[in-house]
Amino acid sequence: MKEKKGQKQQVSALFDRYRNQLDNPEYVEIELLVLIVAIIRPKKVQLFYQVDIQFFLDFLQESADCRNQFIYYLKRVLKQRDLDQLVSDTGIISYADFIYELRKRITERYLPYQPAKSTLQYLLNQVFYSPKDADWISTISAEQLYELFRLCAFNSIYDDETGFEMIEILYGIELLVQRITGRAMETDVNKMVPEFQNFDSPFIAIMREFTELNDRILQSERKYINSEDLSYKQLLVLHRQCEAYIETAFGNSHRFGISIKVNQSLLRIRQQLERIKEMISFLVIDMESQKVEKTIHLAKTVIGYNSRKSNIRKLIGQSTQLLAYEITHHTAQTGEHYITSTNQEYWKMFRSACGGGVIVGGMCIVKLLLGKVGTSEFGHAFLYSLNYAIGFTVIYLFGATLATKQPAMTASSLVSAIEQGAADQGVDRHRYWIFAQFFARLFRSQFIAFVGNVIMAFPVSLLLVWGIQQLTGVNIASAKWLHLVDDLNPTKTPVILHASIAGVFLFLSGIIAGSISNRDKHNSVYYRIQEHPWLKKLFGKTKTDKIAAFYEKKWAGIVSNLWFGVFMGSTASIGMFLGLNLDIRHITFASGNLALGLFGHQMELSTDIWIWGILGIGIIGLFNFLVSFGLSLVLAFRSRNLSSKELTKMAKAVWIYFKMNPKSFFFPPKSKE
Repeated sequence: MKEKKGQKQQVSALFDRYRNQLDNPEYVEIELLVLIVAIIRPKKVQLFYQVDIQFFLDFLQESADCRNQFIYYLKRVLKQRDLDQLVSDTGIISYADFIYELRKRITERYLPYQPAKSTLQYLLNQVFYSPKDADWISTISAEQLYELFRLCAFNSIYDDETGFEMIEILYGIELLVQRITGRAMETDVNKMVPEFQNFDSPFIAIMREFTELNDRILQSERKYINSEDLSYKQLLVLHRQCEAYIETAFGNSHRFGISIKVNQSLLRIRQQLERIKEMISFLVIDMESQKVEKTIHLAKTVIGYNSRKSNIRKLIGQSTQLLAYEITHHTAQTGEHYITSTNQEYWKMFRSACGGGVIVGGMCIVKLLLGKVGTSEFGHAFLYSLNYAIGFTVIYLFGATLATKQPAMTASSLVSAIEQGAADQGVDRHRYWIFAQFFARLFRSQFIAFVGNVIMAFPVSLLLVWGIQQLTGVNIASAKWLHLVDDLNPTKTPVILHASIAGVFLFLSGIIAGSISNRDKHNSVYYRIQEHPWLKKLFGKTKTDKIAAFYEKKWAGIVSNLWFGVFMGSTASIGMFLGLNLDIRHITFASGNLALGLFGHQMELSTDIWIWGILGIGIIGLFNFLVSFGLSLVLAFRSRNLSSKELTKMAKAVWIYFKMNPKSFFFPPKSKE
């Protein structure tokens, strides 16, 4: 109560200060409005917080002179301010270039764009400048807003003799209709919706229908229509068809892929369609009582548009969700191959992982030899990257398994399991139980892959370094044995950090694979190779088809593994350049390096070194898994717009399933699940 009394006194003091200016018929400055809103604006906008403006209403009610001065002041300030840009532009994505739009919004967040002073947007920028203003205004009760409207003697936008506001709204809608029509006719957008190619475009139809309605309203005395107007009803039908067109385009992204430019174009059309629907509703009046109600609603709507026009989080969320879905859709399909169900698949995974361990054992030897090359840090980064890139690509092409590549590929499959469970069962409890069973399959697949990698990388590295000594008489590991074993010791090096960095790179390699697959699908690269006239002439139709099929199946994985090699090979050198202790630790390479450290010290290691070495390998594997899987799971959740609360339910289901059947997390059942 004291707070309200204090606010009332502040308002009274303001009017006393500006009394002379308010009496001046030429005074149109907006400082008084800014200060009044500053008094009303709550210090903290809390959940379910309702803003009360009764103190201001009481002041206007009790002070007739101040109220009359305020009424004439508002009429001067609000007189014929352009609002068409608020209708057609504000808060809508401006360009198909996501980076440009993001940079523009960040700039405007801290250095707001200021339109001409004759516009309503300028007034809103100055008075309601906080991004939270629309939130607290929406909590003011309808009764208080109606009373404010009455006390300030506002006219509804429908009772203005000039029809200025309605003409501005019509012009804004007309701009939106023309823009969506032009954008929807672009080739890249049309390509996404082949279903509509044999039909008249709903966008051209809605432009024609609105042009006719617009002309009719402008020529009539009343600048509005009723809900029974046939043109209005037809507009709503066409609007739904336009919405269906855009939703079909988004839905077809699985078939055709989608680029960031097309995604932004579709998002912009969707936002413009939403704006058209909102604005058209202001053209309709069925009862006199709706005039004031809709005028107040229009004011709240445009304040909302302006307050949220630089919303960066919403832009990123809308712009990246579909692309994230397309990327994770690819990794989900790929991830299915990394998850075993039967006993036969389980041991096949073991053999595949053993093959990966053999190749990694060779890569450990090559890296040790490359470390002896006299070159610059850049040279070492290049050579190490080449070793990793070739090795990982060979593992991929030979169908072998690198254990830590699994988590980044399988997270989306797990989230897909939740969606599938929901679709099949329709009950939360069932779908989380399906997820728990799916997670058990993933965990035991990852477990046996770790085992296969580790138990082969160790003996292969040991055998190769012994063979080199037999051939050359040189123990190539003797000079670095202590460094090799210390790299596994969490008390001497930041093993967890380095293992986590490797986990990030594993995640990024999965993103690259999904991104390339989506890009190639959108650009029809497979089909273009298949039908390339020069290739068909050179190799023949059959071989060209095989080349195209190989590209479609393998190219994304090849590029992903090449980049993974570059990330792994260059991290330490970049760390040295930046003066940071950056490096990578990978469980399979850790096993091979322990073998090299053992041989380098004449096959003798202390008990402490053995304990820390084996423990370090386990820690490295754990954090390789947790980081890559965790990041991939977050992206998969983001792509499917799932709440983070789902994680708690998922974890609980996994824990219950583990207590009931712990063996299934390490060994397959006798029959397929």
